[in-house]
Amino acid sequence: MDVLIDKNGLFTMKPSTEPNETQKEQIARKYGMFMHFGINTFANLEWSDGNLPLELYSPTAIEAEEWVKAAYEAGMNFIILITKHHDGFCLWDTKHTEYCINNTASRIDVVEEVSKACKKYNMKLGLYYSLWDEHEKSFKEDFENGYISYMLKQLTELFNGRYGEIVELWFDGAWKKLCPEWRYDLIYDLVKRLQPKCQIGINHTIGRPGLGDPEDRYKPENYQLYDPIRNFPSDFRLWDPYICRKDDPKLYTYDHQVYYLPYEQTICSREGFSWFFSDDYEKKALTSVDDIAESYRQLTEQDNLLVVNVPPNRNGNLVKSDVDNLLKVADRLGIRRHIESFPL
Repeated sequence: MDVLIDKNGLFTMKPSTEPNETQKEQIARKYGMFMHFGINTFANLEWSDGNLPLELYSPTAIEAEEWVKAAYEAGMNFIILITKHHDGFCLWDTKHTEYCINNTASRIDVVEEVSKACKKYNMKLGLYYSLWDEHEKSFKEDFENGYISYMLKQLTELFNGRYGEIVELWFDGAWKKLCPEWRYDLIYDLVKRLQPKCQIGINHTIGRPGLGDPEDRYKPENYQLYDPIRNFPSDFRLWDPYICRKDDPKLYTYDHQVYYLPYEQTICSREGFSWFFSDDYEKKALTSVDDIAESYRQLTEQDNLLVVNVPPNRNGNLVKSDVDNLLKVADRLGIRRHIESFPL
């Protein structure tokens, strides 16, 4: 097994100086597409405060097959889909909040549609979930009991098999609370029991525990061998959108134990922090083919991963120039796939 059972009977990480079997499978995936889509897409916002009216969310379609097909042709091997951003709006059929697709004009379960498309194109599926939630009242009023329970119930919905195999869980927003408050031990145990091969990463993985962002010393370019793991347990390292150093160390420590952690860099298809589609999205410069290709080479040669964010627009389509740019990257790297050869 790639996990241990701790003194409380919970699954936790197993110390190791080498990648375990599921980490090796993650490393082999190399390259993926991140997809930010949600109520912010319709409000020209990257982050919102959980008070946007549900009426705003009104995609004319959810072209999930187009999204996954584009990633497949671009030589990618997995998708990471936003399920809930910091605003708390949920893109799946959840029973635990009214702030979700069920109460909008478009009740399409986006997670389900992407899952179906991934199965069709033999792509792996990962999910992003924000720990921080501006809408859910228990986040401020009853965090220790109410909100932790809320998260565990929602994660059970996402990982209990209804969406098939989930290979990655991308957590964000952890800086809003002290590390122990999040009860990562309970979260890690739940997800590993439901999806044993799912790799769990928590943004701002490395650094000294505390409230707020880690200091610059712990940015990926400054990682040092045996640096402390801030958000434990984590199967891999995250701190978007930074790339790690070229001689990236893989061994990190928690409670006097050493753990092997690969790194996953997340960048945007457009220059700057263009996570969600907006009115001026297409006016922003594309991240150059040279930059994406160089990042890919550096990361994959280090047994790390690269993820490029490509946000769907309000019609539920990808922007053609984003896709064309990624196909140029694939041609440059020699990883492009041609859909006509796929056994549909």
